[in-house]
Amino acid sequence: MSGRPKKHSLTLKGHRTSVSLEDEFWQEFCRIAASEKRPLNVLAAEIDAKRGTEMGLASAIRLFVLRRLQAHAGPCP
Repeated sequence: MSGRPKKHSLTLKGHRTSVSLEDEFWQEFCRIAASEKRPLNVLAAEIDAKRGTEMGLASAIRLFVLRRLQAHAGPCP
């Protein structure tokens, strides 16, 4: 894994788009969708609908993944 973002294709509301995410974020995003038995495009569309206009979709996905991991990690010692 290079740490550089890679483009990944998604379909949101019937339109193709792409997001540039690091492999680690993309893989965890895919794991979350699979664990919830939800299509990746559906989860991405929900994040897209909630993100507002001040944030890009890739950043919104990164924050979604981070918050999900933090919620499962418990409080900081």
